[in-house]
Formats: sequence, structure tokens, C-alpha cells
Amino acid sequence: MAAEEDTRRTPEPPTGPLTEAQAERMFADMNDVIRAGEEMRRLRAEMIKLFAGLGWTQERIARLTGMSQPAVSKQVTKQKGDDPSPPPRLSLDQHDTPWLEGRLWGLAEEISETLHDTAHCTRHLNAVARGKKHFTPQSVDELRRLVEEDLRLHRAALPGGHRHAYDEISRALDIPVPATATPTESPSVRRTPARQIQRTRLRDEA
Repeated sequence: MAAEEDTRRTPEPPTGPLTEAQAERMFADMNDVIRAGEEMRRLRAEMIKLFAGLGWTQERIARLTGMSQPAVSKQVTKQKGDDPSPPPRLSLDQHDTPWLEGRLWGLAEEISETLHDTAHCTRHLNAVARGKKHFTPQSVDELRRLVEEDLRLHRAALPGGHRHAYDEISRALDIPVPATATPTESPSVRRTPARQIQRTRLRDEA
């Protein structure tokens, strides 16, 4: 069962200049869960649009996704439409709710892996990976409580950056900062890069 859950995880785009190896890992993880249904198919299509907007060639995206170049071209054209939006800003300091939820998700995953899957938040993360839980206000509050409990019980085992990240995310979720511009990406696409960017930042700070 654990092996099955691992293959159904969603992709993890990184921060800063995106490397091909990191993108390959993201698309490999995504390809494993395409069979989960239309939600993941839509997410992959939007992530293709994201990479195309960042200037990646269709040939490169096709190689990483395992799709044909004509199929990628069709997805890019379909997603672009007549009014292409600018590429998203890939920086940690953003305050829309899906972005913060993605950061919380990434933090919880780092805690779970550091504690060798014995963390209180692990079961919740597994349910998210299987599609049994979605990002609703109730499930996000539940994940916050579980993360806070892990941080309290395992203070000595977890780097200080984990607590700092949680406090920052929690404050921003409680007191939203008015956004200067409304993100054009779907909540799923906002969460996905935020998740990986947060994980990368925590590993860099460890």
C-alpha cells in the first residue's frame, strides 16, 4: 500500500531557476497519477502552460512529460487562448490562499519525512496523495493542527526553520494580505509550485 501511495503523489516544481532534473522528477511523479482522473489531467495541462510561459520549449516539455510534441503543442494552444497571461512569479513570499496552502503542504511533507513517517500529519498527507482529502478550509485547519502538534512534540528533532515557516504561513492564513494582483492560475497550480519551493527552502536552510 505504501508503494502505491508513493506513486500517486503530485509533482513538485522547485524555486528559482528550474533545472531539467527537477522538472523531470515533477513530471515523472505526475505521469504516475494521470490515471487518477480528470483532475490530474487538468493539472498537468495547466503545468505545461506554466512551463511554456516560463520560456521552456515544447520539445523540452514533451521529453519531460513523456508526451509527443504535437500533443504538448495542442495543450499549450488550448491553454493559451486569445489572451495569454504572464508567467507566474516563483517566489516564496506570496500571500494568496492556495499558495499558502501549498507551502503548508510542503512543510508537512518535510516534517513527515524527517520523522520517518511517524508524524501526526503523515496520515493526512497520505489521504491527500490518494485523493481522499482535498484542500478545503476544514482540511487545511486540520493539517495546521497536526503540523503544530508535530512541531510541539518533536522540537528537538526538527530544524528551527520548520517552526519559523509554520508561524509565517499560519499568520498569513489568519490575516490575509490584500493581493496586488489576482493570480490567474488555478488553485491546484498555485499549490503545486509553492509546495516544492517551500520544501527546497527548508532543505537549503537545514
